[in-house]
Amino acid sequence: MPSDALTPDAASSASDSPSTWSGRFAEPMSERMQRFNASVDFDRRLAACDIAGSRAHARMLAAQRVISSEDLAAIERGLDEIEGAIERGEFDWQRALEDVHFNIERRLTERVGDAGKRLHTARSRNDQVATDLRLWLRGAIDAIDGAIVALRRALLDLALQHVDTIMPGFTHMQVAQPVTFAHHLMAYDAMLARDGERMRDCRRRVNRLPLGSAALAGTSFPIDREAVAHELGFDALAPNSLDAVSDRDFAIEFEAAAALVMVHLSRFAEELVLWSNPRFGFVTLADRFCTGSSIMPQKKNPDVPELVRGKSGRVIGHLVSLLVLMKAQPLAYNKDNQEDKEPLFDTVDTLADCLAIMTDLVRSGIGVNAERMRDAAREGHATATDLADYLVRKGVPFRDAHEAVARAVREAEARNVDLAALPLDVLRQFSSHVERDVFDVLTLEGSVASRSHAGGTAPTTVRAAIAAARRDIGS
Repeated sequence: MPSDALTPDAASSASDSPSTWSGRFAEPMSERMQRFNASVDFDRRLAACDIAGSRAHARMLAAQRVISSEDLAAIERGLDEIEGAIERGEFDWQRALEDVHFNIERRLTERVGDAGKRLHTARSRNDQVATDLRLWLRGAIDAIDGAIVALRRALLDLALQHVDTIMPGFTHMQVAQPVTFAHHLMAYDAMLARDGERMRDCRRRVNRLPLGSAALAGTSFPIDREAVAHELGFDALAPNSLDAVSDRDFAIEFEAAAALVMVHLSRFAEELVLWSNPRFGFVTLADRFCTGSSIMPQKKNPDVPELVRGKSGRVIGHLVSLLVLMKAQPLAYNKDNQEDKEPLFDTVDTLADCLAIMTDLVRSGIGVNAERMRDAAREGHATATDLADYLVRKGVPFRDAHEAVARAVREAEARNVDLAALPLDVLRQFSSHVERDVFDVLTLEGSVASRSHAGGTAPTTVRAAIAAARRDIGS
């Protein structure tokens, strides 16, 4: 007998518990097909949304006199009982019933009889699952937006402690110009601010109601989609029934926004890995966020940032997965779309976990070595641009100033000293415009203080930026 064939008893059992659509078929599903076809193992997390959508649909049907008030009362009573059983972990999920929708509908029919069978009037699983998924994702976006705000708040608190802490800014991973540590942290706040904007903008397009589109063409019953949308908190209706049941743009858009958040977290994580390396020594990470080695007793590994950096690839992969899933689907709904949920669910879980652990780390797990940062800023001739700007203010054309400073840097390297350590008479060899006040601009403090325009690294400007960011997040 083939391994996927049903035994006579199993066939009889399947016949006794037919699927909602099984009247069309002369034989039950094989066990292997049940496993392959079922999504209830993962889509059961949509249960609360499915019940909320069913309540709203039933109330609308009763208001439109498609079902009786007695049927509505029975449906609501049954859904309440089912909801309680699910919340208590007492609901018996059956893979033979495929998905969350059939499981709930079958249990409802067992509880309330024919009234439960009438609930599916004027809807299809196609518009039902699209509605459930939008309801669920809407809530997930709200939670993620809140988690982004929490991380921003932690970054702002840390930044405020270090508005005067000077560190090297890098381009090409080479020392470029002095910046403050607070200014560097505020770059990540700027990224997260955009992430929050994208999430909230994405939510607008998520929050459109597909229910009422039925399988693909709408329904002949006198439904009131606006009433359902109002009850469920949707901002608008999905305007085309074909598109409404097959559209997963909203999920892809969320995945793209989530992937960008993870890219930003990964960039920050990479810097924490570098900064905590003894060759940098800019920061130390609290022991509770690190692990050791099974063989090297001296090791303290930055596992949190490494894991966040690694998990970014997972979320980026889910974005690609959904794009490929949709790229060749004809209208309208296709079973392919069952594959949209696991990547979406995992993205939400992964992003939420990464935001939470990074918030904990930033809030209480980063020790800053200000002296090491300052020492590093003295390396690499970080104030060379300040010297060039100084000469420009003295009347030297910028390109000539650039060339003069480049020769001065070469001299400093030959002497194995920083540019700021060259004596005045040596600096004057490269430009007669150099005077004693040159050392005011060659100091690290003078360099950062001079960049006091909007968006600059000057402590006064950064304090103002922190205050503005706090107003933005309402704290």
